[in-house]
Amino acid sequence: MSKAKKILGTEEAWENGELGNNIESARIAPPELKKSVEDALAMQMISIRLPKSVIDDFKLIAEFEGIGYQPLMREALMRFAECEAKRIMREVVSERRRDTALEQAHQKNAA
Repeated sequence: MSKAKKILGTEEAWENGELGNNIESARIAPPELKKSVEDALAMQMISIRLPKSVIDDFKLIAEFEGIGYQPLMREALMRFAECEAKRIMREVVSERRRDTALEQAHQKNAA
C-alpha cells in the first residue's frame, strides 16, 4: 500500500506550483460554482476583435512579466478606464469651478 505525498494547501504551495499545476488533479467546476465565482468577481465574458500585432505585443510583454496575456490585457483595460474616468471627473470639476467663478463675477458686477 503506497501513500501519496500530501501537499498542504498553503499560499507557498500555490506559488511554487505544487498546487494548481497538476492536470491529473484538475476537475471541471460545476456550472453553478463557475457562475458563483464569476458573480463574486464581477466578471463578464466578452468577445473583441483586436489586431494580431497588438495581441502578439501583449503576449511578449506578458511573457516578460511572467503572467498570462489575457490577465495583462484585463489589467491594462482597467488602468485605462480608471485613468480616463479620473480625467473626465477633473474636467467636469474644472468646468463647474469655472462656471461658478463666472457666475459669481457676473453677480458681483450686477450688484
